[in-house]
Amino acid sequence: MMRKILLLVCLFAVFGCKKKDDPKPPGQVLLLFPEKNSECTTGVDQDSATSRVTFQWQRSDNTDSYELRVTNISSNTVQTISTQSTTASLPLLKGQPYSWLVRSRNNQVDNTISSEQWNFYNAGSRTTFAPFPAEILAPSMSERVFKDINNEVTLSWSASDLDDDIENIEVYFSEQNPPLDLEATLSDVATTLKVSVASGTTYYWSVVTRDSEGNATNSGIYSFTVL
Repeated sequence: MMRKILLLVCLFAVFGCKKKDDPKPPGQVLLLFPEKNSECTTGVDQDSATSRVTFQWQRSDNTDSYELRVTNISSNTVQTISTQSTTASLPLLKGQPYSWLVRSRNNQVDNTISSEQWNFYNAGSRTTFAPFPAEILAPSMSERVFKDINNEVTLSWSASDLDDDIENIEVYFSEQNPPLDLEATLSDVATTLKVSVASGTTYYWSVVTRDSEGNATNSGIYSFTVL
């Protein structure tokens, strides 16, 4: 009998006090609408200047709530809204360019994860469109990179314009922030540029996209350090 009691005590110690699995971080959302680099024409008129746009995304794993973050690219004004749903709507100025992303949150963990960031224009009376700010692909912000055998690093980006009338791409690159040195003026289809670098140095760069209407947009300043 005593042996049975001891066995039960041991089994309880092993299985009854088993540590619970650690909570899993939230998954990354897949954005659906408004579509990337598009004109959103489905907004519901609020008044002559604004319309209410509904955003949609796919549900992500291990997620309790979502934070929709929408930025007016021209004014840098940010609107946010939290929801447990996979849709949310916000009033936006007509004819303005916006970027948007969704952050996933799990109440049991501190860290959140952001979706990709997509750009779009909210439809209005505008008949021509400035290019969307170039999307920086590599090196990413504050990335630590190795130079190649020729002491060079390849910069890469993506540019888009609803009018499809990009005229040229200007790449600014230097050790100073902001980068004022025009490294190259490239054709509308260019998406990469090799630059000479030195080890142990931090560089700053930005991409300006110009169209045939004289409109220009800036990617914002990115930096990287060469190991």
